[in-house]
Amino acid sequence: MPPASAPSSAVSGPVGEATRARGRVARLRGVRTRILVGSVVLLSLALGSSVLITRQMLLVRVDERIEDELVQEVEELRELAQGTNPDTGEPFADDVDSIFRTSMDRNVPARDEAFYSFVGGRPSQYYSIDAPLGLLDDEGLAERLSTATEPLRIDTDTPDGPVRILSVPTVASDGAVLGTFVVAMYPGRELDEVDEVVRTLSLVIGVALAVTSLAAWLVAGRVLRPVRELTDAARAIDAGELGRRIQVGGHDELAVLGRTFNSMLDRIDGAFRSQRAFLDDVAHELRTPITIARGHLELLDVGEEPSPDTVQVVTEELDRMGRYVDDLLVVAKAAQPDFLQFSVVDVGEVVDMVVARARALGERDWVRGGTLDAGDELVIGDEGRLVQALLALATNAVQHTHDGDRIEMGAGLDGDTVRIWVRDTGPGVAPEERDRIFSRFSRGAASRSHRPGGTGLGLPIVAAIAEAHGGGVALDSQPGEGATFAVVVPRRPPDPEEEP
Repeated sequence: MPPASAPSSAVSGPVGEATRARGRVARLRGVRTRILVGSVVLLSLALGSSVLITRQMLLVRVDERIEDELVQEVEELRELAQGTNPDTGEPFADDVDSIFRTSMDRNVPARDEAFYSFVGGRPSQYYSIDAPLGLLDDEGLAERLSTATEPLRIDTDTPDGPVRILSVPTVASDGAVLGTFVVAMYPGRELDEVDEVVRTLSLVIGVALAVTSLAAWLVAGRVLRPVRELTDAARAIDAGELGRRIQVGGHDELAVLGRTFNSMLDRIDGAFRSQRAFLDDVAHELRTPITIARGHLELLDVGEEPSPDTVQVVTEELDRMGRYVDDLLVVAKAAQPDFLQFSVVDVGEVVDMVVARARALGERDWVRGGTLDAGDELVIGDEGRLVQALLALATNAVQHTHDGDRIEMGAGLDGDTVRIWVRDTGPGVAPEERDRIFSRFSRGAASRSHRPGGTGLGLPIVAAIAEAHGGGVALDSQPGEGATFAVVVPRRPPDPEEEP
């Protein structure tokens, strides 16, 4: 009997191979392959079109040169026929033999060019040196050329290769054809040169296409590297690695995408951390009141009426839990986009409103200070949240002062920011507690002694509101000399179009 692990191994082999095969197919169908195929196809079409256009242009030039040569030779013959015979000094008249002989003696044919003449319907003895004679062996062609009464243009094949012919008859005064002068061009060699140029160009283009394809493959891999890193980071996040980030360099679109992705990961990581901290805080802070209320209820016998003291204790603990939940919801909601409802806020009017409401918090010497009155400065913010933050600071000041103590509230400008502050004459804040008191459920020594039942969420709520406005909180305090808490907000709202 095979061991128990044998079936698992037998199955994992084909499964693993199938997975690897799917991975190879996915890579072949990937963006990099599509970019390469698209680039090669477009480049091949462009280069192939260039080769065809180049070949056609070369052939046109060959045709134009041949036509120019043919016309030039015919024009030279006509000029000669209108002149005088160098042997007699008399006009040539109808002496076609002398015309053809003199023309053959004077004209030197170009490469691949030949002259022929026909007299009496038959090839004459006058033709250019080294002229291919295969044309004269074609009786049908020779007859067409010798009997034509008008200039004749013919393209045909001969034993000596393709030939382009222009024949011009010499006509007597009575209209009779005395002879025919034929100019023939054999373009085979030039056409072979054109084909050789095209083959060489095609070879060079093929090598260039291969090199370019390799370069395109490498460049595509480099360009898509941030996309692969994004994919790996997304998979890592899906596996729970929220601290994964990608390396970003440059200022192009992919770099912007990478920075945006990292910023999104920072927000997601922060949200998860905040969520975990929120759950930990809730579990930690609600455990005590729940335990107290449950303990008092468990002490009751079945059917026994709870005493007033028990009812009072349970009610107080439930109220405390309610305050915890309300404050926690405010802190948790601070990270949401709809936490603030922006509008135009009159800073001086907000301070006046808070001073009027704060007088009910305690018998204190409430003073309206600062340099900004109603109508002096307008900012973009959430008036309700700013009032909430300032009332929390006022409540904090009342809890750390006594009847008759001075509490001053005011606002002023500080460069591009507006400072709205609450100053008290309480015990102040120790240096080692200044940063900690803005953390959730963290309370200073003075707070614990004055308010043993506090939630420790008042100042964190103030900080959350200030940060949501694009600002922050500031603290100026010396132990025994009071404290000044300030909400600092920008005079102009942050630009939402700015890159993170």
